[in-house]
Amino acid sequence: MRKLGILCLALLMMIPLSVRAEEQVVDPVPGARNAILIEATTGKILYEKGSQEKRAMASLTKMVAQILILEQIESGKLKWEDEVTASANASGMGGSQIYLSPGEVMTVKEMMKGISMASANDATVAMAEHIAGSEANFVNMMNDKVKSLGLKNTVFKNCTGLDEDGHYSTAYDLVKIAQELLKHQQIFDYSSVYEDYLRTNTPNKFWLVNTNKLVRFYDGADGLKTGHTDNAKYCIAATAKRNGMRLIAIVLGEEVSKVRNSETMELLDYGYNNYKVNTLKKQNEVVGRIKVEKGNKETVEVVPIMDALRVSKKNEEDKSYTTKIKMNEIALPVKQGDVVGKLQIYDGNQKVGEVDLTVKETVEKSNFLELFYRSLKDMTLGNITI
Repeated sequence: MRKLGILCLALLMMIPLSVRAEEQVVDPVPGARNAILIEATTGKILYEKGSQEKRAMASLTKMVAQILILEQIESGKLKWEDEVTASANASGMGGSQIYLSPGEVMTVKEMMKGISMASANDATVAMAEHIAGSEANFVNMMNDKVKSLGLKNTVFKNCTGLDEDGHYSTAYDLVKIAQELLKHQQIFDYSSVYEDYLRTNTPNKFWLVNTNKLVRFYDGADGLKTGHTDNAKYCIAATAKRNGMRLIAIVLGEEVSKVRNSETMELLDYGYNNYKVNTLKKQNEVVGRIKVEKGNKETVEVVPIMDALRVSKKNEEDKSYTTKIKMNEIALPVKQGDVVGKLQIYDGNQKVGEVDLTVKETVEKSNFLELFYRSLKDMTLGNITI
C-alpha cells in the first residue's frame, strides 16, 4: 500500500501545474444563487451559475425603465429639462425613494438621477406615468421591450421591482438587458456618479449617494444597478471597463449586501485575470465610404457603433480575423447612431461576430437643385450617358 501511495504521488507530480490549476476551479460568487459574467460587446459568456433560473430581481427591473426613458430622449419625444409632476400614487410608493411630495415637480434629468443613483421607486413611477399615462401602460411597454430583445424568461408586473407574484427574470435575461442599456451611452452620466444632490436651490437639499458602491471602490466600475427585496435578496448588475475590455456581471440572491459587493468584485476580477480582448476596429474608426443616392452628400464614411472585438483566454495566442462590410438600404435622412449596416467578423470562412455600423455625419435628402447640379456634373465628367 505504501508503494502504491508513493506511485500515485509520483504520477500526480508529473501532471503539469497548469492542468491541475484548471481542475481546481474556485467559484468566485459562492454566496450567490445565480450569476453570469459576459464581455459586453461580443456577449461572450465568461462565467455562469444557474443563469436560466427564474427568480425575483428587485430593482434590477429599473434597467428596462431606464432603457425606455433613454429611448424617449433619443427620439426627441422627451427632453432632459421637461418637467414631471409627481402624482399621489408615485409619491406614496415607499421603499427606496427621493421622497417626492404629491404635486412636486422635477425635471426628467433629476428624476433620472433619483432612479439611477438612489433606485427611487417614486421617481420611477412618476416617469412611468409621465411617459405612458399610467404605471400599468408603462409596464406593458417594458414587457414589449424585453420581448423585442428575444427574452422569453422575463415578466414585469410593476416598474420598480417590488415583490409581486409573477414578476421575475433570469440572470441571463438580465445581462442581455444590461447589455442593451449600455448601448445608450448617456446612462453613464448617471450610473457612474457616486454622489450628487437634488433640490439644490431649496431648503430641502437632498444628498444622493449611489447604491452601487463599486463605482467608488472598484477600478473601472461605472454602473449599473443594485436591488434588494425580501424575495430577491441582494442583487446587482455591475459593469466595469479596463484595458479596453468592458465586462457585465449579474449577481442574484446574496444574503448580505457587503458579500454581494465583494463577490461581484471577485467575479469581475475573475474575468480580467483570465480573459483579454483583441480590438479589430475601434468605435468611430472609419471602415469604409459609401455612396448615398439622393443625399445632400454624395458619399459618407461609415464607422462601428462600438469596438469590434474578439475575446480569448490570456494564455491563448491572438487569432487573425478578417472583416467585411454589409450595408442596409439607407432611408434618408440618416444621422449618427442610426444603424446602416454590419461590420462582419470572420475566422477564415466562418462568421464569428458582427458590430453595427453607423454614418460618421448626418445626411439629409437633397433638394431638386442639388440633384440637378449633381447630374450635370456627372454628365460633364462622363459618368452618365444620355
